[in-house]
Amino acid sequence: MPDRTMPDSTVRGGVSAQTGWELHNLDFVEHAALVADRSVDLVVADPPYRLGKDYGNGSDRRSEDEFLEWTRSWILCALPKLKPTGSLYLFATWRHAPEIFSFVKRHMTMINEIIWDRRVPSMGGSTRRFSSVHDTIGLFALTSGYYFDIDAVRIPYDAVTRKARSRRRFEGSRWLEQGYNPKDVWSVSRLHRQHREREDHPTQKPLEIIERMVRASCPEDGLVLDPFAGSGTTLDACIRNRRRCVAFELNGEYCRIIRARAGRATSAAG
Repeated sequence: MPDRTMPDSTVRGGVSAQTGWELHNLDFVEHAALVADRSVDLVVADPPYRLGKDYGNGSDRRSEDEFLEWTRSWILCALPKLKPTGSLYLFATWRHAPEIFSFVKRHMTMINEIIWDRRVPSMGGSTRRFSSVHDTIGLFALTSGYYFDIDAVRIPYDAVTRKARSRRRFEGSRWLEQGYNPKDVWSVSRLHRQHREREDHPTQKPLEIIERMVRASCPEDGLVLDPFAGSGTTLDACIRNRRRCVAFELNGEYCRIIRARAGRATSAAG
């Protein structure tokens, strides 16, 4: 039987006040009603890409037409959950990003196309085309009043830059102290097999990437929805950064991984 983790009474009233998160071993499209409309600050969606990955349920083996129809269905289920100030980060492969992003733009404003450079080493690859070493991420907002806190994700200047700007006229400069605005190319290494974050999941995303999304696009104590929880990176990021989270995952084994990560994240967050 699917494991809902929390009883229905707490689901409909928001995430558990005791833990700040909920995990449902359920299909988001079929059970989206468990999340109240206009209650979510941020959706972080990392759905199957249609690359034939094994998630234990055949969800990544649809035909192209089936995949795009399914994608439209879950997007339409997720959008009513967002507050007017809410936004969506959507991971996609370059193969289908144009069709998917075009559909989302009918309902939301596209703020950024972010390129995740996975820092894949220069080994092997296709000899009939350039090797693909990135994922595409679309950032969309419901309204012009969407929440975005750039100061929460600024990147500190390195010592060389700070020294070069150490002249008197730069003293006390706010931008020098706070760091710079992350660009739309994020160079973050993929999680290799020996990486300390690595879980038993074929497409796990680095915590660094999801934490940047959560900090920038969800206020503290706000609510994040993850329709495809996978290895639990979004829930992990939310716990560590004092955001609430409601997550859905079909695979029961992945749910066990997620609960273990949640326990570790709770301990790390104090």
